[in-house]
Amino acid sequence: MRRPALYSRSPRTLPEAAEPAVDEAGAPPASSNPAPAKAPWQPGRRSFALLIVLSAALVAGAAWWPHPGAKTLTQKDIDAAVLRTLQTQTLPSPAAKAAEIVRPSVVRVVGYGPEKATPEAKVQKRGRNLAKGKPPEAPSDEAPPGQVERGVGTGVVIVDKGVILTNLHVVAGSETIKVTFSDGFEATATITGVQPENDLAVLQAQKIPDDLIPAVMRSTADLQPGDQVAAVGFPFGIGPSVSAGVVSGLKRSFRSPEGKQELGNLIQFDAAANPGNSGGPLVNMDGEVLGIVTAILNPTQQRTFIGIGFAVPIENAASAAGSPPF
Repeated sequence: MRRPALYSRSPRTLPEAAEPAVDEAGAPPASSNPAPAKAPWQPGRRSFALLIVLSAALVAGAAWWPHPGAKTLTQKDIDAAVLRTLQTQTLPSPAAKAAEIVRPSVVRVVGYGPEKATPEAKVQKRGRNLAKGKPPEAPSDEAPPGQVERGVGTGVVIVDKGVILTNLHVVAGSETIKVTFSDGFEATATITGVQPENDLAVLQAQKIPDDLIPAVMRSTADLQPGDQVAAVGFPFGIGPSVSAGVVSGLKRSFRSPEGKQELGNLIQFDAAANPGNSGGPLVNMDGEVLGIVTAILNPTQQRTFIGIGFAVPIENAASAAGSPPF
């Protein structure tokens, strides 16, 4: 086998020549081998590196050298291009972008248990069935044996381990709670915490889909009336649905129609909300959760939206889960 050549890092040196012998006449003896010719110069490593540096400098200089006929963009050209794009391209609305951001974190929450006989429960059941194209009094196909669908609401994932915020009135009295994630994955959930003074409940899903994305929460300290918001949820079980509006007031109070409970420090908004939106997120145009939709003003018994909804600020809502975010 041929051995590979080995190269030494030490410089090459020639051995010192021995002094030639002279004969008695003082002339050097004749040699049959002529003296070797001087080797031609060969570039070393430093010369090769210098050559590479010079080549790179020439290439870079050619790239930056102004080319004849090239046009320099001005601010006017940039403005014209932006205007042309706005005129020819349909951009998504701010509410659409916000809903797209928060949608992976929004879940449908359904509570099952003994059937309620209250007028409110009957109205919600009729609305859900009519929305699904069913007779008003048709039973739910998804209910566990011996139970009925008592309430449909919305929740929002705040921790990627399956921690969900919703309204207490959505799941109160339920024997079984089911949540449906944005990708269609279904799981049962249990109540791990409640905050009755703010009508809030914390759920823990027993199973979660892969790559579950929690919502981003945003402080309401700088929130002002007139700020744009969107409500994402499942009104009458339909959804996820999106409605847009503005913050119409802060630090509002609301008393339930039955007069059993009064909520305070609420965000008032005019984005459409109906039964089923309860527990869903109220978000800004960056898709960040500002609050949890909890009630709508109902001067009548029709339970339809008349332009005033209320949400619990996210500071209160997150504290219900034992993790104040701010």
